[in-house]
Amino acid sequence: MSTKLDQLSSWLKERKITEVECLISDLTGIARGKISPTNKFLDEKGMRLPESVLLQTVTGDYVEDDIYYDLLDEADIDMFCRPDENAVFLVPWAIEPTAMVIHDTFDKQGNPIELSPRNILKNVLKLYADKGWKPIVAPEMEFYLTKRNSDPDFPLVAPMGRSGRPEVGRQSFSIDAANEFDPLFEDVYDWCEIQGLDLDTLIHEDGPAQMEINFRHGEALHLADQITVFKRTMREASLKHDVAATFMAKPITDQPGSAMHIHQSVVDIKTGKNLFSNPDGSMSELFMQHIGGLQKYIPELLPLFAPNVNSFRRFLPDTSAPVNVEWGEENRTVGLRVPEATPQNRRVENRLAGADANPYLVLAASLLCGYMGMVGDIKPSAPVKGRAYERRNLRLPITIEHALERMEACKDAEKYLGEKFMRGYVAVKRAEHENYKRVISSWEREFLLLSV
Repeated sequence: MSTKLDQLSSWLKERKITEVECLISDLTGIARGKISPTNKFLDEKGMRLPESVLLQTVTGDYVEDDIYYDLLDEADIDMFCRPDENAVFLVPWAIEPTAMVIHDTFDKQGNPIELSPRNILKNVLKLYADKGWKPIVAPEMEFYLTKRNSDPDFPLVAPMGRSGRPEVGRQSFSIDAANEFDPLFEDVYDWCEIQGLDLDTLIHEDGPAQMEINFRHGEALHLADQITVFKRTMREASLKHDVAATFMAKPITDQPGSAMHIHQSVVDIKTGKNLFSNPDGSMSELFMQHIGGLQKYIPELLPLFAPNVNSFRRFLPDTSAPVNVEWGEENRTVGLRVPEATPQNRRVENRLAGADANPYLVLAASLLCGYMGMVGDIKPSAPVKGRAYERRNLRLPITIEHALERMEACKDAEKYLGEKFMRGYVAVKRAEHENYKRVISSWEREFLLLSV
């Protein structure tokens, strides 16, 4: 451990870093932590945070007292956060030379904190490692650029591009529409290169000023860290150019939602061969089982893929998002698409997760569903040929309340994710939803105020 900290110390000193942002991810994916002078960071070799930040909702509230004190120490004790020397990134937008360091969380006995999203992903990756397997993932992040909005009662609108005009209509894959924001994305790519993020392509998606950034395939924990950093980077670059970037799943009425598509495969640790393909290049039994696990368990763990009430607006009828766990080859109307690829690159693309999902938890959930299929010999349904949007037999829960009930009852997943995490996550999401239900919407004022 000391050798690793020495390497981290040398890295910080070589770059003349004066401040360190020490952060962890809460259940929502919000970066929480402390900003420390570099000398203090190196002296303390980490930080302490209250365990309670892991039961904090997106609104800053906490779960009900009976659950809070059942899952946490009544004294509101600290957890110990240790820096991961493999999760260190420069902060290019900071005025002073600054680094952000992602931390792992432990109790005072040195045990990993069960509510930590990063620990949950590490636990799932260990399940694979114990079998001699290694998952490979490639996330695709969709998001919107919008005009700055200071009043939440006002709908979001597309920002002005270089031409001085906002986008109208749908400009899917348009190069010119993407180039409207070329100065912003020049900064994004420059900053991501400085940070060592493995970005691949930039695509203009269907919605006005809706974009997609693809990441190169790699190891799941490293890519979850990169998504966390990328979201912060994208927001900062947007603010610099006087627009906003949002990863809400459905930010604009009657426009497509934003997804986090996850391409995933599994290789043999020793040989590096893709376990989804047989020696003759055909689909392997493990591949079929992996898809079967995704089909069976995604509906049971949907709050990890669609964590907010807004997430479920992506799944409304007549949207471009598949509301099913059907699978098929080269078929974008199914939730589980198998892209055309060589046998070594065979993979399944999980198209169900929203861009608002916590990257650690959504990767953990997607990989765990596939793992449970592989170890449980779960057979998939027949592949879909043609349009799958209207299929009803493999649909998903359509409300957050129903989805939370199903997650709460999923004992198969609880065995791997832990009772404490399952209870804590469901409690946080229920507290958020109760808060949401207290807010009177503009729809209610518009249609009920003078009519009922």
